[in-house]
Amino acid sequence: MPTEAPLHAAPAADAVLDSLTARRSIGLLQSPGPEGEALDKILRTAVSAPDHGKLRPWRYVLIRGAARMAFLQVITEAMRARDPEVAEALLEKQRARIHRTPLIIAVGAAIQAEHKIPEVEQILTVGAGAMNLLNAFHASGYGAVWLSGANAYDPAVSSALGFEAGERLLGFLYVGTPVEPVSPAPLRPDVQRFVREWRPA
Repeated sequence: MPTEAPLHAAPAADAVLDSLTARRSIGLLQSPGPEGEALDKILRTAVSAPDHGKLRPWRYVLIRGAARMAFLQVITEAMRARDPEVAEALLEKQRARIHRTPLIIAVGAAIQAEHKIPEVEQILTVGAGAMNLLNAFHASGYGAVWLSGANAYDPAVSSALGFEAGERLLGFLYVGTPVEPVSPAPLRPDVQRFVREWRPA
């Protein structure tokens, strides 16, 4: 019996798959970034991620325009509070990145701690939404990188960005136009190293 094509297969499936495998993190960004309806369309991809229990845990805070300078102040104060002797080079690295990048998205998760849906599944939903965004930015011709680290897990930063009790800041998506021509995606590991077929005993 001939194998039937899946009913949901699209004619451009190969192009979509090629885009997914070509995506890479790009940290050196500049204006312009996505705006208006183009940005709204990209943001809608986030809420198509799997969401067990329909808890809608996604929380995104857009930081752009003049708000970036206030965000820089928040980050600088948080870094100095954690380490009063923080190296000026580390502060300058943050300044340069924030000044240069037109759009920063703080990614958060609204966790329902006592819910029957395990916390890890709620966080996975937010991670899946963030990955949809990264793929959508790439497919739309923009560069992006997901950064975490101490600033993402600092309660002072989370509070300054308006995350409430039960909401957890998980990282930042930096989005814009690549400063330099985008080189091909790095050589990926052989997927078969991570795949095995289960056979019952």
